[in-house]
Amino acid sequence: MTQDIDVATAHAWSALGGAPESAGRVTYVPAPGVLPSRLPVRRLARASVGVCSLAAAELVALRTGREVPAVRVHEAAVGAAFVSERHLRIDGRAWSPFAPLSSFWPTADGWVRTHANYPHHRARLLSSLGIPDDGDDDALREKLAEVLRARPARWIQETVYGAGAPAVAVAEPGTRRWPLIESRRVGGGAGRAARRRLSADGELPAHGVRVLDLTRVIAGPVATRTLGLLGADVLRVDPPLLPEDPKAHADTGFGKRSTRLDLGAPADLAVFRELLDSADVVVLGYRADSLDRYGLTPDTLLERYPGLIVAGLDAWGWTGPWRERRGFDSLVQAAKGISLIERGADGRPGVLPAQALDHSTGYLLAAAILRALGERHDDGAGRLLRLSLAGTASWLMHDIEPEPASERPEAAEANDPEVWMARTPSPYGELRYVRSPVNYEGGPGDWAGPPSMWGTDPARWL
Repeated sequence: MTQDIDVATAHAWSALGGAPESAGRVTYVPAPGVLPSRLPVRRLARASVGVCSLAAAELVALRTGREVPAVRVHEAAVGAAFVSERHLRIDGRAWSPFAPLSSFWPTADGWVRTHANYPHHRARLLSSLGIPDDGDDDALREKLAEVLRARPARWIQETVYGAGAPAVAVAEPGTRRWPLIESRRVGGGAGRAARRRLSADGELPAHGVRVLDLTRVIAGPVATRTLGLLGADVLRVDPPLLPEDPKAHADTGFGKRSTRLDLGAPADLAVFRELLDSADVVVLGYRADSLDRYGLTPDTLLERYPGLIVAGLDAWGWTGPWRERRGFDSLVQAAKGISLIERGADGRPGVLPAQALDHSTGYLLAAAILRALGERHDDGAGRLLRLSLAGTASWLMHDIEPEPASERPEAAEANDPEVWMARTPSPYGELRYVRSPVNYEGGPGDWAGPPSMWGTDPARWL
């Protein structure tokens, strides 16, 4: 078990505003072969889970008045959790989150990466390139490959994005860096915000905390399912006409309830504002302009609801020409140079051993929210938190030391993912799933129950 302060953990804990010496409270139980990669993905993954566990432990101590409990993170548990979607079984059936048209494709001058997992993205990808969708995936792959081979990668990128579908040209690694975590204190003092102090009851760090979850895919849902594990009342809110893949929700829907509201309808917007009136945290994962028209910009929320913690999640960072573009982990890997670092012997772009940017950003986001709750307990102020997949990619590529190829810890656990699995009945069928890797002494070992069916819960707090 590692005793020295881990450099990546110290870096992330500092970015969260934690006391430098506290990072030494986190110890790791090594597991050989976890998340193998040219880049230091193992260190990225365990550090993000480590600081999340530490933030939870410190919040427990703040609420109970007891000592900060010990934090001990198992690398084998982290490795299993970072590929939770691969381990998920629904009535014994496996699931692959990547659709047939989501892939790397050779172009006239390089490579492009497409993302067509959602039906509307698939439709826009094909229509932007003039390809009729006849439903035959094998034939469509051949036609798409033919069309993309004849075009430059940048032309494809801009044409497909212009049609509302995500795709990026595969790029060489750059030198630009993005911040890992941005935090701004807003307001404070007496008044309405004082009602947001944490009570002393409850053994879980987020007990009684109300979280509105406006996120999709992996990073945001990982953050909010972690808050649910730690005691928060998490309500995920989705638009009625943008359904989530039920298998994705079976993986990331633990620890929360799920409802649907059309914010363009006055009655549903009024319900959402009632929820905001007593919310503690709002997690935003949509592009900013998609919520602006409802008066739900972060600054507006912070002004109208003093003491609120607004946590924003973005793919491409909060500045620059791509800040409003749709993005996914696989696309950020391709655009930031990770795919070429991880390329195979045949020259084809490669991938990280997990959707590591998504999962790491999710645990970092949960950690930032937990720390913001503790800070608000003391000063009554709201917080604006901002994280991005680009920021996590920057951390991985520039700020985490590479792992020696010969590193083989002596005191290591076997890397058997089955140890970290559990089973439960659910509305989707029997689930075999990965338990959370977040761990501190006395903390919860699993979620209280399975995910509910997507979009079927009432739009109210417990």
